[in-house]
Amino acid sequence: MSDKSSVQNSLSYRDAGVDIDAGDALVRDIAPDAKRTRRPGADVALGGFGGLFDLRAAGFEDPILVAATDGVGTKLELARTMGRYRGLGIDLVAMCVNDLIAQGAVPLFFLDYFATGKLVRAIAAEVIAGIADGCVACEAALIGGETAEMPGVYPSGGFDLAGFAVGAAERGTLLSQEMPAKGDVAIALPSSGVHSNGFSLVRKIIDLASADLDSQIDGIDGSLGEALLAPTRIYHHAARTAHSHGQVTGICHVTGGGLVENPPRIYGDDLALRLDCASWVLPPIFDWLGRSGGVRSGELARTFNCGIGMLIFVSAADADGCLAALQETGEPDAWIAGELVARRDDLPVEFVSMDSWPTAS
Repeated sequence: MSDKSSVQNSLSYRDAGVDIDAGDALVRDIAPDAKRTRRPGADVALGGFGGLFDLRAAGFEDPILVAATDGVGTKLELARTMGRYRGLGIDLVAMCVNDLIAQGAVPLFFLDYFATGKLVRAIAAEVIAGIADGCVACEAALIGGETAEMPGVYPSGGFDLAGFAVGAAERGTLLSQEMPAKGDVAIALPSSGVHSNGFSLVRKIIDLASADLDSQIDGIDGSLGEALLAPTRIYHHAARTAHSHGQVTGICHVTGGGLVENPPRIYGDDLALRLDCASWVLPPIFDWLGRSGGVRSGELARTFNCGIGMLIFVSAADADGCLAALQETGEPDAWIAGELVARRDDLPVEFVSMDSWPTAS
C-alpha cells in the first residue's frame, strides 16, 4: 500500500471539517433548555429520530393543525458583529408562532435548524437557549432540531438559522378572510423595535451613515446596536386575552411587507384598513432609520412594522372591552389604530396623517 493510500484511508470526518464529538456535546449542552419547554403533550427528550407530540394529552378533541416556518434574515450578521446571539433564538420562535397566532391557532411545538461552517458550541448553545426562552414564552415545546456542520458552504464563523412551528385549533375556530367586516376596529400591539424584517435595509443604512453601533440615539435606552437587536415580541398571551374578551375577526402579524402588505392578507378585497398614523408616535429607532437613510415614509411602512407588531381586529361593539382587557393583562400600551372601511381607489390600506412621520410619503 502506498503512503498516499495510507493517508487517505486514515481520514476521519473531523479531517473533512465536521466534528461529530462537538455536535454530541452540544446536544448535552442544550438538553436542560429543551427540558424547560415541557408542556402537556410533549415530554421533551432530544436525540431520537423524530419529536413526538400527543394532541389528545394537550386537550384537543377535533384539531386542525397549522404549521409555519421562517428564519431571522440578515439580522444574523448584525448579531455576529456585536457578538450577541441569544435574542436570535427568541426572534426565530416569534417569527413562526406569531404567524400561527394570526391564523387563530395555539402554538404547540417547535423545531430548529442551525447550519454552520464550523460548529462553535458556545454560540450554538446561546442561540438554542434563546429558542427555549421563546418556547417558554408561548407555551410551546422544543421537541427537536438539527445542527448541521457544512464546511465550504458557510464561511468561517458564519451560520444560518431556521425554525418550524406547529400549532392547532379546534375545528371551526380558525380565523379566515371572510370574517372581518366593515366597521371592525384594529387594536394595535406595540412592537419591541425592528423585530426580524428589513435588516438588509438596516445594514445598508448603517453603512451609508457610518453609524457606530455603540452610539446613543435620542429616545432610545441603550446603544443603537442593542435597539436593533431587541428580540421580536411574541403575542401568544395577548391573542388569548383578545379571544376571551371579544369577537376577534382577524389577526395580522406585521412581518415582512410591513404595514402595507400584511393587513390585506386577513380581509376581503372589498375592504381596506384606514390606519391613523397620528394614533401613535413613530418609535425613535424607525425615526432614526428614516432620517439616516433618507427612507420615505411610504417605504418605511412597506418595509418595517413602524412600531406595530400585531393588529387584532374586533367588532366595534367589543373594541373598548377587548382593549381594556389587553391593557390590564400585559399590554398596557395597546391602542386603537384604525378601522375597516369600504375599499376605494383599489387601496387596501389607507394611511391617515402619515405626514407626521420623519420624511414625506
